[in-house]
Amino acid sequence: MKPQKTILITGASRGIGRAIAFRFAREGYRLVLCARGEEALAETRARLLDAGADCLAVPADVGDPDGCRRLFEACISSFGPPGLLVNNAAVSHIGLLQDMSDGQWDSLMHTNLYSLFYCCRLAIPPMVRAGWGRILNISSVWGAAGASCETAYSASKGAVNAFTRALAKELAPSGIQVNALACGVIDTDMNRFLTEEERTALTGEIPAGRMGQPEEAAEMAYRLLTAPSYLTGQIVTLDGGWQ
Repeated sequence: MKPQKTILITGASRGIGRAIAFRFAREGYRLVLCARGEEALAETRARLLDAGADCLAVPADVGDPDGCRRLFEACISSFGPPGLLVNNAAVSHIGLLQDMSDGQWDSLMHTNLYSLFYCCRLAIPPMVRAGWGRILNISSVWGAAGASCETAYSASKGAVNAFTRALAKELAPSGIQVNALACGVIDTDMNRFLTEEERTALTGEIPAGRMGQPEEAAEMAYRLLTAPSYLTGQIVTLDGGWQ
């Protein structure tokens, strides 16, 4: 099986990750989906199977190296190594940095940053052997601008951006592209804590006058992962002109 037609997506049970899965399913890709929430992941897989997709769902915590190994072992057993990797799994934390516990900091960093290391470390060797691969890291505008009361999240996404640029230089001679998609406010569960008044105030700051949709992020992800091979090491922003 050609690795170019197998895509592995973390954080794929909802939001942007799920939208990316449906976008690639339309193009006939084999899908390997991962998330911690088994019920939501199973529901997403069922919907994709109903749509005719070839889909494997693996409940796992990609912030844990053993969870990543199980994920890749399942992928290789069913479809072979993935030619495309989307590191989308992420969590947020709202609150003052001084009130954040050690455990909360560690948990966020494991999910948002360590997972990239664990997944890329396993994905890269077969990509190098094939002389082809595509890695897309889902970042945030806060990785460049920073957000008050989201210091840990902003720090993790700033690290994702640096990780992307450095790894792209490392892998370009092997024919592997590494890019990041830095999203603004996308209408997903991560932003459901906002009140109606807060949503109105926030969208009023965005020149486009609205939040982005997961399907728009998925379309941009598709374009980046199928872009000409000369596009690598880029942090592409999708934010309605906000930042």
